Amino acid sequence: MSELEKKNVYESRFWKKNWDPGLEDIDPKEFETTYPEMIKETFVDFADKPAFSYLGVEVTFKELDEYSNQFANMLMDNGFKKGDVVGINLPNSPQYLIGLIGTLKAGCIVSGVSPLLSAVQIQYQLNDLGSGGKRVGLLTLDAIFEGHITKIASKIESTKLVVATNVASFLPKIKQVLGKLLGKVPKGKVEPIPGKTVLDFHKDILDVYPTVPVNVDIKPGDVGWIQYTGGTTGPPKGAMLTHRNCVSNILSIIEWLQWERGKGVMLSGFPMFHIAGLTVTEAAVFAGWTQILIPNPRDTDHICKEMKKYQVTNLVNVPSLYQMLIKNPKFKELDHSELGVCVSAASPFPKESQVVLESIIGKGKLLELYGMTETSPVSTMNPSIGEKKLGTVGMPFLNVELKIVDPESGEPVPLGQAGEICVKGPLVMKGYYNKPEETEKAIDKDGYMHTGDVGIMDEDGYVRIVDRTKDMIIVGGYKVFSSKVEDVLSKHPAVGMIALIGLPNPDRPGSEIVKAYIQLDPDYEFDGDKEAVKEDFINFAREKCAPYEVPKQIEITEEIPLTAVGKIDKKVLRAEEKK
Repeated sequence: MSELEKKNVYESRFWKKNWDPGLEDIDPKEFETTYPEMIKETFVDFADKPAFSYLGVEVTFKELDEYSNQFANMLMDNGFKKGDVVGINLPNSPQYLIGLIGTLKAGCIVSGVSPLLSAVQIQYQLNDLGSGGKRVGLLTLDAIFEGHITKIASKIESTKLVVATNVASFLPKIKQVLGKLLGKVPKGKVEPIPGKTVLDFHKDILDVYPTVPVNVDIKPGDVGWIQYTGGTTGPPKGAMLTHRNCVSNILSIIEWLQWERGKGVMLSGFPMFHIAGLTVTEAAVFAGWTQILIPNPRDTDHICKEMKKYQVTNLVNVPSLYQMLIKNPKFKELDHSELGVCVSAASPFPKESQVVLESIIGKGKLLELYGMTETSPVSTMNPSIGEKKLGTVGMPFLNVELKIVDPESGEPVPLGQAGEICVKGPLVMKGYYNKPEETEKAIDKDGYMHTGDVGIMDEDGYVRIVDRTKDMIIVGGYKVFSSKVEDVLSKHPAVGMIALIGLPNPDRPGSEIVKAYIQLDPDYEFDGDKEAVKEDFINFAREKCAPYEVPKQIEITEEIPLTAVGKIDKKVLRAEEKK
């Protein structure tokens, strides 16, 4: 195949013929609006319908509209102007959703700040957000206020406003009291900070400010979100996403999945500070769906209880949460007849676990997708109706151009050959905040976002993610795709979770050796003999893998580190090895 033929195969977007019947690219004119504008209709059409349920408390769309107006009025009253930023440092909760929509209505920018960050990490993000002369606000938990914010207050000069709240603030008083008595609700002391305005979410905002809408001129090309992405190297970078980015992805998701307005119930364990959780919640609001907010996704008993109570129609989770659910007997006992699709995203999902999940929820209901913060986020998805190829992340999305290139030459590779995934379209971010050089490296002159992910496209247009380019291990000139090998080795009965990394080979400069970290499966009958497990595992690997893929080092660990959304954190593993 000539270079021209390879290029043309991607430019032709041949995969469109395999989209579900009736699907076509959306007219780009439909993207020329803003998120606050697109949800106005929802607040009218579904005013009395529950927008969300949180630990038994329901809030209607009308109330969500009014609460978010109050938050927007508060921001403007405190000197926040269009383009200023509010960091939201909360677990999934009513306050997150209210703060999110209120910030956007005020023409300000939302930035998710993980509640799991250390004080130093919060300080870095807030100062980075304020580095362009923007006024910064923070919506946080009272426990984080006392534990972290008071320590860094003098070092976050651009942060002028801090709003504190409690995870139980929306619960009835009796539940709040019982929660505190039982020690279930973390609470912190909130005190004034010199040079900053400190407010209580309920007493100083919801009990005070008017519910009238604010009037701010927001354009589709304005930045509405700065979402930080850790990556595998260097400090976190803020991806600037415009209203157009967000609107295009939400409309594409709803069109692709054929969501009916007002007809669904959504449950997602993804935190809203993560791009996946953010998009799910924004799409559900636009669609007029009721969301079941999950503050602690590790509590699978609570998830099962909510699924039973609300007859959930859609689940969106990280693979590790699905793996936790399939081990919970209560999940297996649920009636899944109302469940439409289970969307899986953010990390590879072992095929064996996919099969087990579908044996519980019903065949054809699992739908894997691919995306990243910089692409708003969804780039590819398996069909809602047509063939779902397990182990693939589906086909390129509506209005998306995608090609797979040789990472060194930048030239397209033939179908069936591994290369870097590059994406173009209305979903691609504006750039990295205050990092023009990083932006130039990521987005080429033709507008393609170079994802850093290695994938293969088949003859039907389905993409399989092979690895991150930075997770690829080079052994004696051979490329070891860690995620592919992890998928194979995860079938060993001892393996609950596995992660492979490459270590420098002291005997062969420029080459690496494969090291495997194994977290034992809780159902595995372990007699305490780690060496016997390692030997059995090596023999299994030799049977299933090429010689250069077989791990040379194995470490059985109590717990493999995970990121805030449940992805294996190889950055931590590499850092430990360097020590």
